Amino acid sequence: MERRFARLAPGTPLPPGASLVPDSGMCLSVFLVLRSPHDPRRVLMGRVNPEAPWFEVGGLDPGRLERVGRNWMLPSRQLIFFEGPQEAAQVIAREQLGSELPTVSGPSVFSDPSVHPGSAARDPHWDIHFVFDGRWPTATPPSHRMWRELAFVDVPTTPRSEIARGQGDVLELIGLVPGPAATEPPSAPGRTRRP
Repeated sequence: MERRFARLAPGTPLPPGASLVPDSGMCLSVFLVLRSPHDPRRVLMGRVNPEAPWFEVGGLDPGRLERVGRNWMLPSRQLIFFEGPQEAAQVIAREQLGSELPTVSGPSVFSDPSVHPGSAARDPHWDIHFVFDGRWPTATPPSHRMWRELAFVDVPTTPRSEIARGQGDVLELIGLVPGPAATEPPSAPGRTRRP
């Protein structure tokens, strides 16, 4: 297979049939992994409030909100065009948690290609994750109108099926592996990693 380097610019020479982004698309996303001050396995996650303005704040249209459902989700969103990851992390903390960003390390950057079942695309979907990792400053999770509930979730004992799609993968990339559900294998449902 001919190599196609990820230099995305107008006028980039492309092989026949290729586009500037993978056939299945590409997402550049920022995630806040804010751990309990008393237990690093417990991470601040929320269940979305479907009445909150998630399209404006997090880019979640009604279909995506429905797919998230009652699952746990990290404070996160995709980058806005021309926004840096550090700036996005600060905005996520303000808009989704009502707080300034606590002291965090990172971002750690991960490239995560995946093939969605039933996709006829030639290329996998390509996620670039910018993950900020730190401790929430208090033992009490915040409350905020964007979420029905915010809690410190014990990731290793929480079934992956209770964590929003893709978010369990992000946690696993930083060494926090969600627990398997009784009826599913330990790998993420619906995702096939390309070697």
